Amino acid sequence: MVTQLETKTTEKSLYETDFYQWIQSTVDKLEKQEYKDIDLENLIEEVACLGRKEKHSLKSLLTRLLEHLLKLAYWESEKEYNAYHWEGEILNFRIQLRDVIEDSPSLKPLAREILAKCYQDACKVVSKKSRLSLNTFPSNLNANLEQILDEDFYLS
Repeated sequence: MVTQLETKTTEKSLYETDFYQWIQSTVDKLEKQEYKDIDLENLIEEVACLGRKEKHSLKSLLTRLLEHLLKLAYWESEKEYNAYHWEGEILNFRIQLRDVIEDSPSLKPLAREILAKCYQDACKVVSKKSRLSLNTFPSNLNANLEQILDEDFYLS
């Protein structure tokens, strides 16, 4: 007979040696409501990690969207050659952001909260890539989240 301690030790080993199999085993135990056999310590860590990944994804997509909006609005020397690419990327990031927010509506307030920081980060990146001075860009983003996500909105 396998003891609860042996099961937990086996699950921890499985977590460390075959993550995918650990997930499958954990899902199976959850579906069967075998809660006492679940590796709770690692499950809690993984669930917390999912939240961090969602937040990171949101920040990354928003920053990349703002980068391309800035390039299109201010990088005149490259605009003729890259405008269509940048516009495509803008649409792509807007679609991805819309999907992320639709899947997790609680991320929308977070997006509003981090928008200014994402804008500052985007300004730094575009300044470095374009060799334009940081002073080229307005110090504050003069748009809200709804405008940024609107497919017809562009920075001017």
